[in-house]
Amino acid sequence: MTEGTWALVLPLKRLEWAKTRLDADPVHRAQLALAMASDTVEAALAVGAVAEVLVATDDPTLDARVRELGAQVVPGLGGLNEALARGAETASGQWPHLRVAALAGDLPALRPAELAEALAQASVLGRSCVGDSASYGTTLLAAAPGARLAPAFGDASFARHVAGGATPLSGSWPGLRRDVDTADDLAEAVRLGVGRRTEEALA
Repeated sequence: MTEGTWALVLPLKRLEWAKTRLDADPVHRAQLALAMASDTVEAALAVGAVAEVLVATDDPTLDARVRELGAQVVPGLGGLNEALARGAETASGQWPHLRVAALAGDLPALRPAELAEALAQASVLGRSCVGDSASYGTTLLAAAPGARLAPAFGDASFARHVAGGATPLSGSWPGLRRDVDTADDLAEAVRLGVGRRTEEALA
């Protein structure tokens, strides 16, 4: 990809460790995690403002899938924030003219138009973020060229990112705000309308 003004970094756990709070057997849970990640990457790649998508993972199945979709892969070793920081550094080093954003990898109901609108708002700010549906976690953290992404994901990450200087972005964006950790989260994503691969995995 060569057009666009953003490089997105998505962190993805190894499939056997992913989505352990879902009420599903390990095999089905891994299939769901792969499907949701694939739908998220595909939605991100469909946004015109997105020039590059980097997935931070050390899972070979995820590696192969996201490369097929058109994303690049960087090592996902270490904790979540370490992997995101490494991915952001890689993106800034390869494409210093691009803005960099971290995007949650479990947004199966994400619509490209939602992400495009959020990135348009973020493009005039130095550092910004989008909270999840409960304004507890963070689904998007964005930084201008030359600004540190400084990811602080984990419990209550939205409050930490805002306290650290990230401007909260305004917009309903239900798909962008609906990350999936629990069965209730997944049911809400299904109500919003999930991507094709997640729908197939659930069927």
